[in-house]
Amino acid sequence: MEINYLAILACGVLSMVIGSIWYGPLFGKKWMEICGVNADDLKARAEMQKSAGPLYVVQFVFVLFQVLVLAHLIADTTKVSGLERSLWIYAGFIMPMIFGCAMWTAEPSKRKWARFLIQSGYQLVLFVMFGIILTMWK
Repeated sequence: MEINYLAILACGVLSMVIGSIWYGPLFGKKWMEICGVNADDLKARAEMQKSAGPLYVVQFVFVLFQVLVLAHLIADTTKVSGLERSLWIYAGFIMPMIFGCAMWTAEPSKRKWARFLIQSGYQLVLFVMFGIILTMWK
């Protein structure tokens, strides 16, 4: 099966859109609290936003690579759907990695769990969308 590079690009763009919603209106205030950013400190927020530009570019490139690898794994699938393959990869690799990164910090337990749930929830939504797009858009 051939890889649809337009679908990969669409997944990359979708990840940025979902990320802006996830870490904005949905969980933005809680995420800033977890990261130790005061939402009312406009100067700190402006500084954070200014330094984020190059990070968005790097994140986009990494997501494109991630989706490319996932597309190859889905293309090699003969017994399961792309969505199922995506969910197994998420459950076996992504979620445990996020759990380890969140839990092995010096933060209070409640903050660790909030970090884990926000980050792993975002990745779950992405992997579901990636699996659907890569399966349907061949």
